[in-house]
Parts: sequence; C-alpha cells; structure tokens
Amino acid sequence: MIVANNLRPGMTIELDGQIFSCTEFQHIKPGKGGAFVRLKLKNFDTGAILDKTVRPEEKFQLVRITRKPMQYLYQDGSNYNFMDTESYEQFGISKEMLGSNVNYLKENMEVTILFHDEKIIGVELPVTIELKVVTTEPGFKGNTVSGATKQAELETGLKVAVPLFVEEGEILKIDTRTEEYIERVR
Repeated sequence: MIVANNLRPGMTIELDGQIFSCTEFQHIKPGKGGAFVRLKLKNFDTGAILDKTVRPEEKFQLVRITRKPMQYLYQDGSNYNFMDTESYEQFGISKEMLGSNVNYLKENMEVTILFHDEKIIGVELPVTIELKVVTTEPGFKGNTVSGATKQAELETGLKVAVPLFVEEGEILKIDTRTEEYIERVR
C-alpha cells in the first residue's frame, strides 16, 4: 500500500479493480481548508486518462509491473507474434491489445512487453522509430510562407504530415508518442 502523498509519475496502482499508471502528481495546499492531491492516471486497458483528486492520506495498492525486452517477429492474421530475447519463448498479442502501436511495428524490432501476474498488459515502444516513405505527393514550391506540409504513407501504413522536401524512398525518424515527423535519416 502507498499513500497518495507518496505517489510519483511512473508508479502503477490498482483502483476499482483496474490498473493505472500515474502520469502527473500535484500536492496542493490551499490557504483555506485541508491539503489535497491531484492525480492524472492512465488506464492500462483502455488508455483513458482519469483526473482524480484525493486526500493526501488516502491509500492505494501498488502494482508490480514486470518489463521484458522482446523482439517483434511477424503478423499472423489478427495476432502479432513476439519472442522473448532471453528464453526464445514466443507470445501472440492481439491487434486490439496493441491498439495504435501496430502502426510502428517492423519485423525484428525490439520492444518492451509489460506483464502483471504473468499476464500481458501492454507494449512500450521506443520513443523514436525510423520508417521508410512508401508514397507521397511531389512537393511544389508555391506561395507558402513557412511550415507547409503534405501527407506521406510509411512502410507500416502509418500516415504522417511531412515537410514538402520529403520524397518517396527516404527514411524518416518518427516520434511514437505523438505520431509526428522529427527528421530525415541520412
């Protein structure tokens, strides 16, 4: 058990039978009345963000999350197959559980699988990933002042806004948290 006053971002707790990760913590002492803690919690199952205000002495059950490095192997129907890099054991994870992470998976890519009581609860991707541009329109110089973009489809099917100078066949660095273009890779 942990009191709300000791919670910090990155900690994982159980609340109403569901697992949440603390993303923000704020201890507030108003001039009048008692202190309180404002939390932002992310649900592992749904990805929904929950804003919760609690008393500092309120207790929560800490949840132990095990992280294992794994390698993405291939897609088989609606299952995505991963291999434990230490024991060579293979796991199939459904497309529903992976959610939008499927847009970043490339064969032989290293990811981190999250376990709670031997049950897979999520996948952590690298912060950035390099993907090849499959299709994009040619860029035209026109009467744009700055920041003009166009759509590009990447090798995994992900579509992102890229600057006009990006061409087909180029490799781009993409931020997996925001789905945004960062830079070209030379």
